[in-house]
Amino acid sequence: MKCPFCGRGEDKVVDSREARGGDAIRRRRECFGCHRRFTTYERIDEIPYMVIKKDGRRERFDRQKVLAGLLRACEKRPVPMQKLEATVDEVETFVADSPNRERNSSEVGEVIMNRLRKLDKVAYVRFASVYLDFQDVKEFMGELKQLLRERSRP
Repeated sequence: MKCPFCGRGEDKVVDSREARGGDAIRRRRECFGCHRRFTTYERIDEIPYMVIKKDGRRERFDRQKVLAGLLRACEKRPVPMQKLEATVDEVETFVADSPNRERNSSEVGEVIMNRLRKLDKVAYVRFASVYLDFQDVKEFMGELKQLLRERSRP
């Protein structure tokens, strides 16, 4: 395993345990070069989950891509990393629960937006502005007004 900090290929496993309900193994590793620790996850290689894009292309589901989008939306926001990981787990489970192991990107985006709406309104609006591809300020303001209406309900 290559160290993400210094790039050295030699390390030792410090701790190993089950993760995510037994479908992965979490390993804490320590680099022999820089002595920093990092975490890796080991999973069974299965038939990939697919996401059907708006233009009809099929793309392999990528946890890191979902996490990167969440991190961008939550930048400088008080959203704990474990909440983002839980959201990614929820999205992955949603795709995996599909009978044919694939989901439309619009369905995946809806799951992410619903979760973000509960976690952090600003992050939700950031994500929605990219995901919903607002064409003008009017569409953006419509979404904000809907959020305000929801907020003012008892």
